[in-house]
Order: sequence, then C-alpha cells, then structure tokens
Amino acid sequence: MTVESLLLTAAVSKLRLFTDRIVICVGKLTDDQIWARGQENENAIGNLILHLAGNARQWIVSGLGGVPDTRERDLEFALEGGVSREELTGKIRSTVAEATAVLEGLTLEQLTRMYRIQNRDASGVDAVMNVVEHFAQHTGQIIYATKFLTGEDLGLTIPKKPKA
Repeated sequence: MTVESLLLTAAVSKLRLFTDRIVICVGKLTDDQIWARGQENENAIGNLILHLAGNARQWIVSGLGGVPDTRERDLEFALEGGVSREELTGKIRSTVAEATAVLEGLTLEQLTRMYRIQNRDASGVDAVMNVVEHFAQHTGQIIYATKFLTGEDLGLTIPKKPKA
C-alpha cells in the first residue's frame, strides 16, 4: 500500500459515510423541515446539501477530473425550497459517485500537481482534503439540525470493530 492509495481510500470511505448519514437525516424530515431556516442568515438543510454537491463537483469532478466547472454557488444558498427530498438525495448521491470515481483514479502525480480551483492554488491533496473536511463540517450541521427538528437519537455512531 502506498500513502496515496491510503489517502484516497480513506477519502472515498468518508465521503460515502457522510453521504449515507445525510440521506438518513433527510429521510426523517418533511420537505418543510428540509427547507426550514431559524433565522434569515441561516442555511436550511436543503441549501447545505446543494452546497456540498456544488463543492464536491467544483473541487473534485471539475478541479481534479477536468470536467467543465458550471457551479452557481450563490444559487445553492438562495433557494428556499422547490427541490424535493428525492431530488436532493439523488443529487448528493450522484455527485459523490462521480467524485469518488475521480478519486479512485488519481495518481501520485495528480495528487502532487497544482490546480487552480475556486480562484485558489491548491495541490490535488489540498483539493481532496478540502472536500472531505467540508463534508464533515456540514454533515455535522445536518445531523445536529435533524436531531433538533425531530428530537430523535439518529443512531449514527460508528460501529465498534469486534475484538479478534
């Protein structure tokens, strides 16, 4: 095993785990709850999901994978509804599938190369870490908001490995 293969395997695993947790949360909410904002300056869960999809597409699918960048970041936050639970979960799942396909094919040269993404210079490693960290942050917000809105223990702890 190489360091780059370990990094990419871990990144893919985390993105899939975070996506599964987001889908579980969305499945427990009504469309009104998905788009609820406590204050005008807060983001609804729906906005966070669109934002995560936009970020992963821009940094991984476009930035590292070479697909044209068509992101409209401001729109991710401007919407106040109109996108259903099914559309949101489909979008995050398909985007993460595209991003993980790119990640699984990256080489050491691509990870160490410099890219221009979101008007910033970043190495391939920086781009991977940016997306994983970003997913972790907003997945935590989505979990917290879901617990607040439902009052439920979501049971999202990481299962312990059995002792050998």
